[in-house]
Amino acid sequence: MLKLAVIVLADTDTHADLGRVVNAMEVVRESLEAGDDVRLIFDGAGTRWIPELTNPNHKRHTLFQQVLPAVDGACLFCAKAFGVHDTVQACGVRLLDEHDGHPSVRTLLKEGYQVLTF
Repeated sequence: MLKLAVIVLADTDTHADLGRVVNAMEVVRESLEAGDDVRLIFDGAGTRWIPELTNPNHKRHTLFQQVLPAVDGACLFCAKAFGVHDTVQACGVRLLDEHDGHPSVRTLLKEGYQVLTF
């Protein structure tokens, strides 16, 4: 069983950004199907994806629902910096602030997680 942390940093501005978040979610879905210990974290501009993907009209909403069990949370600092703090909270996604308002990648590595960024 793998221990995998997938971090989405891509913004929501371009088609390429959509490709990055979809690729991240596909890795997470594959890992969930395999029974791996997988966490999906939204950081930086990636925090903007949560309000987008929780919208039932978004074309990747169904994929997001499939990976929702693996969503560990979103960066508290970045959600504030990118103006989505309240929306992320309203979506029920946990805000991570393990190190100066950010998720701790070091802790993930210490716990044996392989980290992928998109």
